[in-house]
Amino acid sequence: MEILLFLLLGIGVGTFGTLVGIGGGLICVPVFILFLSADAAHPFFETAAQITGTSLVIVMANALSGTLAYIRQKRVYFKAAVPFAIATLPGAFFGSYIVDNFNMPMLNFYFGIFLLFMASMMYLNSRRKPPVDVDGLPEGFTFSRFWGIASSFVVGFLSSIFGIGGGVIHVPLMIYLLDFPVHMATATSHFVLACSSAFGVVSHLMLDHIIWMPAICISIGAAIGAQMGAKISKKTKSKVILSLLSLAMFALGCRLILMGSAQ
Repeated sequence: MEILLFLLLGIGVGTFGTLVGIGGGLICVPVFILFLSADAAHPFFETAAQITGTSLVIVMANALSGTLAYIRQKRVYFKAAVPFAIATLPGAFFGSYIVDNFNMPMLNFYFGIFLLFMASMMYLNSRRKPPVDVDGLPEGFTFSRFWGIASSFVVGFLSSIFGIGGGVIHVPLMIYLLDFPVHMATATSHFVLACSSAFGVVSHLMLDHIIWMPAICISIGAAIGAQMGAKISKKTKSKVILSLLSLAMFALGCRLILMGSAQ
């Protein structure tokens, strides 16, 4: 029964994660904290590092599967994806070591604050400027390589600490800071997630942060869900994608801050 539930969770994580370009960690980490941590009825995770390390394995599976689907659709902009992916690697390495100093209340509280900040940023930017909604890149498209690489380093660092893959940060930055079309941003971000999460998983593996049973089962489901999410995203408008992402982040952020403050 546990294996079946983990597989179903993985399918949901993969579908939604690929749809909004976040890799699925936004769902996994709160689920692990709320239902599978040391305070739950059937705990799998004893430390914050185990939650983030295990979540990052699932993020990697989802991102790899989603990236293959997006490459087939020719929606990954490799001129940005490759340098951004390389820039995430140092941060992913250091983040896996820093999370060892986190306890469960700290993870709840700081992860909640992080989600509220990102949800607020997306809401304010969406009010100020409508996102570009095209499948390809506009003619003569350019972006700031410096800001793209600098933000990618931070993405790699935070994604390894929180086990979220970094797309929750990277997609809004690519849309609002670098002026990428929404659908192209989600696809390119997925390629970056695949690279950075793989490197972060290696670091967490070396530190023995991964609980393998939920990691493998949810990863299989996430790989299946990622293919579904990539297909659904072609029929989903950008405004819907951004609304789903910001609402989910805000609700989960409030919940986790309350949990962290109470403990």
